[in-house]
Amino acid sequence: MTLSIQLKRWVLFLAILGLIIISLIYVNKKIYNPKQKLNSTKKELKKLIGNDGLKNGDLIFQTSLSSQSMAIQLATKSKYSHCGIIYKDDNDYYVFEAIQSVKHTPLDQWIACGKDGKYVIKRLKNADEVLIPEALMKMKKEGDKFIGKNYDLTFEWSDDKIYCSELIWKIYQRATGIEIGKLQKLSDFDLTDEAVKFKMKERYKGNIPMDEIVISPAAIFDSGLLKTIQSNEN
Repeated sequence: MTLSIQLKRWVLFLAILGLIIISLIYVNKKIYNPKQKLNSTKKELKKLIGNDGLKNGDLIFQTSLSSQSMAIQLATKSKYSHCGIIYKDDNDYYVFEAIQSVKHTPLDQWIACGKDGKYVIKRLKNADEVLIPEALMKMKKEGDKFIGKNYDLTFEWSDDKIYCSELIWKIYQRATGIEIGKLQKLSDFDLTDEAVKFKMKERYKGNIPMDEIVISPAAIFDSGLLKTIQSNEN
């Protein structure tokens, strides 16, 4: 085989490879375009809101795309790794959440940040009796105490830092007296998977507080006090 034939074949191979790469980039942008995803979420929410499907105090769950999401899912045996409280302000809906840091995030943006834009919305079974205007005002006041606080990477049961399910649990408990979800200890979770071990070592440097009180997104999600009112998981 002459050098010129080899060269032509290499050029053809590189050309085909280039076309494949360009095609993959195009498909990736088309499917995972953040703006397109957000616009799609906005349309879905218009329909949801139009059907009066949201109320102040509703809880929303998703599979987070954060670096710790998989470890949380494995340890708690649940697909849901992030959650927040829905509030309405004028005609806009927000999710009060604990990320870095505690803040109100527009609902459409919050949903668009989750895996595949999937979510489940739950509500207290007796919400009409419990979540009266006075209770909601108290919930918001309790939540305001956490605004701006850092995310708690080591899941400690203190108010110095806060994580998502802890924020929900404490707001509801302190404002209404209702405890949504069973409190557990860190030792109650499945810490055997390598992904979980890696994250635990990264966070605790070998000194794991097994007796630390924890409330997980899964515990809140599975609470018998809640009912599912909306979901696009199907």
